[in-house]
Order: sequence, then C-alpha cells, then structure tokens
Amino acid sequence: MKNILITGGAGFIGSHVVKRFVNNYPSYNIYNIDNLTYAGNLNNLQDVKNKKNYFFFKVDINNQKEILKLFRDKNITDVIHLAAESHVDKSIESSFEFAKTNVLGTLSLLEASKSVWDLTSNDNIFYHISTDEVYGSLGIDGLFNEFSKYDPNSPYSASKASSDHFVRAYHKTYGLPILISNCSNNYGPHQHFEKLIPNIINSLLKQTKIPIYGDGKNIRDWLYVDDHCDAIELIFKKGKNGETYNIGGDYEISNIDLANSIIKIFDEIKLNTSGTSNKLIEFVSDRPGHDFRYAIDFSKIKKELGWAPKTNFNKGIRETINWYISKK
Repeated sequence: MKNILITGGAGFIGSHVVKRFVNNYPSYNIYNIDNLTYAGNLNNLQDVKNKKNYFFFKVDINNQKEILKLFRDKNITDVIHLAAESHVDKSIESSFEFAKTNVLGTLSLLEASKSVWDLTSNDNIFYHISTDEVYGSLGIDGLFNEFSKYDPNSPYSASKASSDHFVRAYHKTYGLPILISNCSNNYGPHQHFEKLIPNIINSLLKQTKIPIYGDGKNIRDWLYVDDHCDAIELIFKKGKNGETYNIGGDYEISNIDLANSIIKIFDEIKLNTSGTSNKLIEFVSDRPGHDFRYAIDFSKIKKELGWAPKTNFNKGIRETINWYISKK
C-alpha cells in the first residue's frame, strides 16, 4: 500500500497528475494538498472527487506543523511535489512570495519526509518537479541537459533552482530518496489565463489585444501536459534514486510564430476564416531579464526509461483551443 502525497494538485499540471494516479492506481491512496490560491481550482478534479482512494486537504506547504501531522496521520510513503508559485511576471513584482513558497515550502516537505520515513529502507521517494528555467538562457544553438550549469535569471527561476539544490542536499546529507525532473513549457486544458498560450486564446475569445513581449522572437520548447504526465508517472515508477531527468517537448517556436499559429487555428475553428485576428497582436515592452531561448535534450529519459513526447503540437494545440472555447 502506498499513500502518495501530491502537492499543488488543484493546479494545472498537478490536477492532471492527480487524476492519472487516482485512476491508474486504485490500490494507492492519493492525498492532494493545495492552498487554493488564485491558480488552484478544485473544478479541475470533478472527475475523481468521489473516488474512494482520493483525498483532498487545503494545506499551505509552509505550515510545517500541519504538514508533519499529515505525514504521520496518513502514513505518507511518497511525495510528488508540484506546488509552486510559477508565473515569472509575478515573481518580478513579488519575489518574497516565490522564495517563501518555492524554497521554504519545499524545505518544509523535505523536513517532514526526513522526520517520518525510515531512510535505511527503499520504500519511499520524494519526487520534485522543476523547470528548465533554472539553467538560464540559451543562444540560437545548444540544448539544456542534466549537466547544464544552473544560471537562473528571474526570481521565479532562482527560487526553483534553490529548491532543486535543497532536494539534492537532503539526498546527499541525510540519504533522503529523491528524484528531480526539469521540464520545458507545458500547455493544455486547465492552464491559468496568466500563461502565454491560454492568454492568447482568452484574448481571441474576447477579441482583445494579444500582448507579445519585445519583438516576439524569444523561443520556447512546448510540451503537452499529458506527455509530461506520462514522463512523471514513468519517472516515479522507474526513475533511479538520486537522479535528475530532463523532459522536453521537442517543439521549439518563437512567441510571435506561436501566436500566429494559434490565431490561424482559432479563426478556422471559431470564425471560419483564416488569420483575420492577427490585427489583435500588440508588441509591448520586453520583460526584465527575459530569457531568449529554452530547449531540452531529453535523450537521458528516452534512453533509460523509454519516454518521448507523443503529442504532435498541431493536435495538442487544437485540443487545447477547443477546450477553452467549450469553457467560455
């Protein structure tokens, strides 16, 4: 019997992970904790809320006393840690909140794990979900891999880099069994409107201006959320204790080309035209410290665990656009 704690399970990626584990592992108890800030939404979990192996608790991961009590009362055997402040723009304005949640919140969970688990056994795992932004920015060439140096450029990425370091430190210092994965930009249903792709779709639904930073030439690697969940499940089941795995989408595109692609598909689906909403694009002042390019070499997880992204971007983005249209 496993009692798995999933943090941030009412958020975008977390809700997809929770539903997958609840449905795929009926013999496991899945405990979802989320502080239900603006980005957490229990409506994301309607499909599983009445399942016998699913339990939700509204908990702040910084409440160490409550976290420790939960570990002990529910005999938590494993952690999949997704809870985080994740919007780069907000981190520029409220860096303290990002350090509090992403660094100290992670430390609270690590301390509870260290205190409750028998670290001489091989029965537990602390799986920390992180981002490729910890590696900083790439030029026009190159890829991030598991040996890339950490070089974060925003308060968000700095807080995630720090949390990664704490997780590794607890493994090295105390022998805590850990896994870490660093992923590229996710997209898909249920993502908050603050993020780029839902923001573009929301602007199209409202026919309002679509803000694009700078000249729009910054490049991101996009990963469909279901493919990310495939990787998370595989790493949790088969990942090697102490290892880091990079998860990439294998689809690089500039922000302006992304916006134009979404506009073309949206107009075909919703307006039965082609590209007429391009006039909504508005270039705005660039974000401070805006990284130019992210791209991931995922050859390690492909070679060792057999994972690769399955969802063609055109298919994934159409499914995403249709989902937001249906929820309008």
